[in-house]
Order: sequence, then C-alpha cells, then structure tokens
Amino acid sequence: MNTHHTRALPSPDSTSAEDRFGRLIERNDGDDFPFYNGVPVALSVRQWVVAIIAVVAGFVALIAIPQPNNFVALIPRALFVGIPLLTLALITRDHWRALFREVRGRDVRTMFGFALLNIVVSFVLALIVSALFGVASNEVMEDAGQSTALDTAAFYVGTGIQLVGEEVFTMLPFLALMSFVFGRVKPSRRTAIVLAWLVSAVWFGAAHLPTYDWNFAQAFIIIGGARLVLTLAYIRTKNLWVSSGAHIINDWALFTQAVLVNSALIA
Repeated sequence: MNTHHTRALPSPDSTSAEDRFGRLIERNDGDDFPFYNGVPVALSVRQWVVAIIAVVAGFVALIAIPQPNNFVALIPRALFVGIPLLTLALITRDHWRALFREVRGRDVRTMFGFALLNIVVSFVLALIVSALFGVASNEVMEDAGQSTALDTAAFYVGTGIQLVGEEVFTMLPFLALMSFVFGRVKPSRRTAIVLAWLVSAVWFGAAHLPTYDWNFAQAFIIIGGARLVLTLAYIRTKNLWVSSGAHIINDWALFTQAVLVNSALIA
C-alpha cells in the first residue's frame, strides 16, 4: 500500500504549549503522538480502516485458536500482536516504529510508577464493583502455576507478548480516533486526546466482556478504569514500550501472586 499525505506535515515539535497538557500529564520534551497530524506520515481513512481490521483480526486469532497449554498459546498470542504491526508496517513502511521509542532510565521508573498506580486504582474499583455488582473470576489467574515449571515459564513469555498486543490493540484505535477527530472535526489537540482516551478504554473494556462472563460493570469499570491509567503512560511518554512495560509489571505481579498461591495449594 502506498501512503499519501493529505495535508502539509508539521514538525514533531510544532505542538503549541496551549495544546499540550501540563507536565503532570505530558512530559515537556516536545514529543508528540505519531500519525494523527501527518507525522511521520499521514494515513487515509481507508488505511486506518485496514489497520483497525488487522487489530480485530489479531484479536479473533487470540480468542478463536485453541490454547490447550501455554506452549500452543504462544501462537495466537504472537498473532495478536503480529497481525496489526505487520499490517501497519505494510501501510507505513518503516514508520510503524514510531510507536516504539528508545527506553531510558526515567522510562523504566515511569513503568513502575504507572504499574503501582494501576494496582491501587484497580483494587479500589474492584472493591466498589464487588460490593455493588459482584465480580466473575479470571480463569487465567485460577490456572496459573498449576502445571509444570516449563509450562509456567511459557505462560510468562506468552502473557508478556499478549500484553504488548493489548497495548497495540488499544493504541492503534486511540491514534486512529485522534487522527479522525483532529483532522475532520478539528477540535483542540487536548480535546482529541481526551475523546480518544475515553473511547479506547471502552473498546478495551468491551474486549474483556467474554473473559468476565459478560459482567458489564467489571469489564467497563474495573478493566476500563485500569485501561485509563495505562493509556496515561502512553500519553505521557508517546512510547508503547512504556505502557507495555507498566502493563506487564502490573499483570505479572498479580500472576506471580496467583502462581505462589496455587503452587502452595497443590503442595
């Protein structure tokens, strides 16, 4: 596919101070999101539709391909992240790399900070939803650590891959919506970010409905609320490695707790 520019391309650092959030939300480093304003390339509506279809195709592969064990599960988990990224690479050539930036020391600190914030927010939301609506169990947590050590190792590798895929699953629609709103409706950049932030959290929560027995409160309040926190990590850094790292740290901490508990029960 050939990428074409729909309008003049501003420089990555051209965002005015008035269009940026304060330092608490966005770093004062001039970095901006890719694609939504034509940097490094502009995507047409048709190309964005193709990218979102690829995101959905990756998700279908994840949930439709049988996963009898964590070794076999590596295949659909790899497809979940691979299909949309390969499609984006075909659309943008090498510019798909704009999603991922170099990871520096402060980025690692940001990963841990947002992971901790997410654990706290998720815990509070879980208490509220559990008291008001009840919550469904997560089979992944229940099964963690109940097989061999090699299978458990494959579980950690596979879930790490899947969590990167979940960031791609969320942030490509986030950027697509920013691109559409900013280019067509033409609100302020901050308004476009907030709309994309909220809608992508609903999208992410909806994808978890089957996981939690179609418990809407659990999917949209707990999972959607956690997604808002994780997306803030991307909004702050414009680096998918950072939001992925925060997501992995958060989930692996919970998985490790489940592994230890389940192993103790087996013993």
